[in-house]
This record gives sequence, C-alpha cells and structure tokens, in this order.
Amino acid sequence: MVKTRLAGSLATASVTALYRCLLEDTLALATSLKGVEVAVVCPEADQEELAELVGNAVQVVAQKGEGLAAGLNYVFRHFTEGGGQRVVAFNADSPHLPGSVLESAFEALNRNDMVVGPTEDGGYYLVGAKTAYPSLFNRDGLGTRNALEALLARARELQLSVGFTVPFYDVDVEGDLTRLAAELQLDAARAPRTAAWLNRWRR
Repeated sequence: MVKTRLAGSLATASVTALYRCLLEDTLALATSLKGVEVAVVCPEADQEELAELVGNAVQVVAQKGEGLAAGLNYVFRHFTEGGGQRVVAFNADSPHLPGSVLESAFEALNRNDMVVGPTEDGGYYLVGAKTAYPSLFNRDGLGTRNALEALLARARELQLSVGFTVPFYDVDVEGDLTRLAAELQLDAARAPRTAAWLNRWRR
C-alpha cells in the first residue's frame, strides 16, 4: 500500500515499481551525505522484505506501533535515546531533492529544537529534532493539506524553536510525476532510477 493517490491513474504494479525507484534514489541521496548514519524505518511486517531490497547499505529498523504518527514518534524515540544525536526523518517521495538541503536540515538543528521541510501542498517532506517529543505527532492532519500547520501548532504549544529548509514538492499525484519527469529530463543524475522509470511512463 504505497502512493495510493496514484492508484487511480496507474496500475498497482506500476505504482510499486515507481515507489521502488523513489526509494532506491532516496537511499542513494541519503548515503551520499558524509558523516550521516542512514536507516529505513518501516512497519515490522515489511522489515524482512525491505532489508532484502536495500541490501547491506543501510539498516532497516522495525517501528513500534502502526501508522505514520507512530513511525515518526518511534524514529525520534529510538535514534535520540543515547542523547546528542541530530535526527532527520525524510520521506521517500523527493529523491530529486539537492543533498545540500538535507545538509542544511542537520545544520539547522545546531540552532533550533526542530527543523521542518515544508512541501508546497501544505505538508512536509522532512522533520528533524534532537530529542523525542511524544505529543509532537498524532494522527490528526498527517497526510493532509494542513499537516504542516498542525505540526507547527504543536511545536508552539511545546515552545520549540523551529528552523526551516526550503519549500519543495514530493510525488503524490500524477501532476507531480509530470513535473518531476520534465525536471529529470534536464538532469537525470539527480534521481537516475526514477528518471528511467519516468521515461518509460512518458512513452
């Protein structure tokens, strides 16, 4: 069950193939950063399959709890447990994001309690923090056009300072695919697997 908003315009097998390209390009982007430990966090039922897919390049960690809110809460609880860690949770829908933006997210955590990367549709493509805030994420608003607004409201309630990376877009609907295909035609190296899939799709 991935990229469900594309299911109306693409066959299930095509959506799955696209998501695999997005994921592999995202991992290539993340592992290109120096001094950053990369992990995939997923539902426990998917851990074995994802570990087989990504190989030994990164660790695959099973989240506790179900759903996106539980996953985000677990990311920060798990990876900040020892203290002193800057943790950035990044989606698999923006593999074309410049690596410098991810680097700026880690830098922002030197000056702020948390960092957010806003998407153009009212959500966010990354969120980072140095400690876990159990009430920061909940089911309300996640995956909707007011997801960013809801997150920032909770940050204000917790009196957290917030840094921002540049606004960007992720792949949710067919229009996003068309936009991404045009961009990757000019620079396929930004996300080569996704670019190859999009070339086939356009034909």
